[in-house]
Parts: sequence; structure tokens; C-alpha cells
Amino acid sequence: MRAAPSDHGTLELIVRRPAVDAREVLDSGELDLAEGLVGDTWNQRPSRRSADGGPHPDMQLNIINARAIALICPDESQRPLAGDQLHVDLDLSETNLPAGTRLAIGDAVIEITDQPHTGCAKFAARFGPDALQFVNVGAGTELRMRGINAKVVQGGEIRRGDAITKLA
Repeated sequence: MRAAPSDHGTLELIVRRPAVDAREVLDSGELDLAEGLVGDTWNQRPSRRSADGGPHPDMQLNIINARAIALICPDESQRPLAGDQLHVDLDLSETNLPAGTRLAIGDAVIEITDQPHTGCAKFAARFGPDALQFVNVGAGTELRMRGINAKVVQGGEIRRGDAITKLA
């Protein structure tokens, strides 16, 4: 985890959530300013963090470190159940990616937001309570092993294996 690249990473997995508890692993996807990952149900999901209870604009994309989910879930076929649309090989720590940091992925640009991404009951049910504690305590929190939230600031196509570049 601590050896994850800080400036130039890789997009390891793209997961679309077309319905609650449904997952589609994609070779490529389209990021859109209004929709997030096109075909994902982010824009239909309520949020307790938004003023009107609707989808939170700063939580369009959920991103998890591919090394973290591999540690938690050795079965590659089960990793999409984490619920994150983007699995990346990149240091997600707040020190490396504070809110406002922009990342270029394929033809798109995303921006890290200040909304925390913490494990939930579904994460614990899928991977166990120990996994939830692991990502939410100590080094798990420091490294943001449960992931981060982001929003699309420039739409475009992304592909599995794309380079991720931290922008100045």
C-alpha cells in the first residue's frame, strides 16, 4: 500500500452499478459531468449528505486503491462488490491527494472532493467486519484504504489500463 505510485498510477478496474447490488465490469467507460460514469446509478442514489437528500454532486465517483481491495478480497471476481466504480493503483492518502487535486485518466479529468468515503454495512456484509475496521482505523484511515470520492470536471472515455496522472 505504501509503495503505491504517487503521481502516475494505473486504472485497474472500471465497475458500473446499473442497479442496486448489480455490477458490470467494463473494459472502457464514459465519464460525464452530469452522469459521472455513464450507465451507473450514482445519479439515482439518495444521500444523507446532500441538502435535498438527492445524489451528492461531490460523490459522483467512488475510487478505491486496487492494492487495498486485493488485500481485503483475494478473489478478483468478488472485488467489484466493493461498490467503487474505479479501482486504481495510486496512493490515495490525503497527503498525496487532498481535496481539489485533479487526475487525468484517459480523455477525462476528475477532481478529488472533500466528502469522506467510509465503509458501510454493505461493505462489512460482503467482506466482513474485520475488513471494515481495517480500512477505517489507523493506517487504513491514513491511507484512505476504503477510498475517496471524486467528481468529473472534464468528460471523456476511460479504459482499463489507462495511465492516471496527477495534474499540477
